[in-house]
Amino acid sequence: MDLEHLQTEIETDLNSVVSLAALEEVRIKYLGRKGLVAELTSSIPQVAPETRGIFGQKVNALKNKIFSLIGEKEKFLQAQENIEKQNDLDIGLPGIALELGGIHPITQTINEICRIFQNMGFSVVEGPEVETEYNNFTGLNIPLEHPSRDAFDTFYLKKYEKLLLRSHTSPVQVRTMQAHTPPLAIIVPGRVYRPDAVDASHLFMFHQIEGFLVGKNIKFSDLKGSLEIFAKNIFGPKIKMRFRPHFFPFTEPSVEVDISCIICQGQGCSVCGRKGWLEILGAGLIHPNVFKHVGYPSGKYSGFAFGMGIERIAMLKYGINDIRLFFENDLRFLKQF
Repeated sequence: MDLEHLQTEIETDLNSVVSLAALEEVRIKYLGRKGLVAELTSSIPQVAPETRGIFGQKVNALKNKIFSLIGEKEKFLQAQENIEKQNDLDIGLPGIALELGGIHPITQTINEICRIFQNMGFSVVEGPEVETEYNNFTGLNIPLEHPSRDAFDTFYLKKYEKLLLRSHTSPVQVRTMQAHTPPLAIIVPGRVYRPDAVDASHLFMFHQIEGFLVGKNIKFSDLKGSLEIFAKNIFGPKIKMRFRPHFFPFTEPSVEVDISCIICQGQGCSVCGRKGWLEILGAGLIHPNVFKHVGYPSGKYSGFAFGMGIERIAMLKYGINDIRLFFENDLRFLKQF
């Protein structure tokens, strides 16, 4: 068989190919298991010994040439096909809309609360979630016998006896006052951890916002005014507030703050337990022992502090009755925000 004539025939066949399907037929014709190249290869043993080597080399060269020609033709046809697809594209058709995610309701609530206090001159500060026992308890005037120090109420790290997952955001109060001198006006959002049994109103991980203001001649009336501005901005101007005496180791005097029920406007309903009031946060004037622990001169400064659960605020604001909904990642719930 004349190999040069065969190569010319192959080139003629390829020139007439106008589609990838036709190119596949040509490939099978020459390179398939029963193609012409396979026939040539099987005929090598029948060639005279003195010319067998040269013939075999020519067959192998022809095979490589066919591979190269088919590869070049395939690239050309694919490029042509892509151009045709582009020409067929109707740019007037509407595009495929991508569904965008939204901001989580907890993050929305944090942002809103921080914005309210920033407008009052507070700065946002964050702190580590792994804390020292001193910052989480001792520096905040929480005594050794206090139940919150027990392992049933705090996540301690096994390998490090003095380290724990913070149980509130208040340690940042200690850290900030140790690093800076007054005046200070700080708001601290973040995750906190407590080994609570999970139910409709409790989780072992949740969010808090700690706020504190330290300076000279800070009075309880400053605390009341700041919290009233916050409550009316977050829940609406018509709500009423009340302050009930309470006890916290790090504040004195201490109070719990209630607002009139946003569902029944204080008339009494199932949400507020027929009382007409909903608790939103704890607060008070910073205890002198806290100032002592951070190294402030005795009697030179005064201040107030408050802390609230973000999930609690969000549940009241949006009328949600189960805290677990925030973390179940149910899009039917999340898309409402």
